Amino acid sequence: MLDEPVRTRRTTVPDLRARKGGIPIVSLTAYTTPMARLLDAQVDMLLVGDSLGMVLYGMDTTLGVTLEMMIAHGAAVVRGAQTACVIVDMPFGSYQESPAAAFRSCARVMAETGAAGVKLEGGTEMAETIRFLTKRGVPVLGHVGLLPQSVHTAGGYHARGKDEAASAAILADAHAVAEAGAFAMVIEGTVESLARDITAAVPVPTIGIGASPACDGQILVTEDVVGLFTQFTPRFVKRYAELGEQVERAAAAYAEDVRARRFPGPEHCFGIKKPGKGRRG
Repeated sequence: MLDEPVRTRRTTVPDLRARKGGIPIVSLTAYTTPMARLLDAQVDMLLVGDSLGMVLYGMDTTLGVTLEMMIAHGAAVVRGAQTACVIVDMPFGSYQESPAAAFRSCARVMAETGAAGVKLEGGTEMAETIRFLTKRGVPVLGHVGLLPQSVHTAGGYHARGKDEAASAAILADAHAVAEAGAFAMVIEGTVESLARDITAAVPVPTIGIGASPACDGQILVTEDVVGLFTQFTPRFVKRYAELGEQVERAAAAYAEDVRARRFPGPEHCFGIKKPGKGRRG
């Protein structure tokens, strides 16, 4: 039986790379300092995902997320995390133009957030960029399979790798990402057998989301896990709490108290002695 890792310092990129075939990597998304503080002790990696565009900003896709948004949220998460390794998603348009343009964007993220690395979507077409970045000191988490930033090209969010040709292409992407120097890779939205094959084939850890239990780790969007994002629930999500319902109930109770003038009470006001706190006779 594998022992749980005991962390007395911040988890590093080499620590994550060394987890290939070992204790599964636990990862969740975080976009704010308070959430990072709540999750920090439970996870190995916090991903500041461009999913924040949909979860926090109400966008239909991730394509409207800007580099400035990722930097602001990345810095917030780094401030809240003490031991988890923090990785920041590179948003659409910030790295696809050329390796040099990607380095300029990634250098800003690394310098202005304090994150340990960045995540890029793409396979064989991004291998040159990943190699360029890693040789210049930018740790890269790869991302293959379903690529949310290419949702329009792919025709939606359906699972990838359902036929032999598609599976072969994604497997080639995974090999290219690993050979280019990525320290690990996310496999998203693929058929289970393909994610299992990729995990067995590549020398770096795989982190699944809608992939396979055979992956070297798992990641989910925190708001999906705790029931704070309720517009839709992907099939691959397991709900561990329904905090959204609790928030609604708390807001309703607050509204009822305000309308009935039960809140604020004397104990919530300045200059009014609390019951039982007056001078003794």
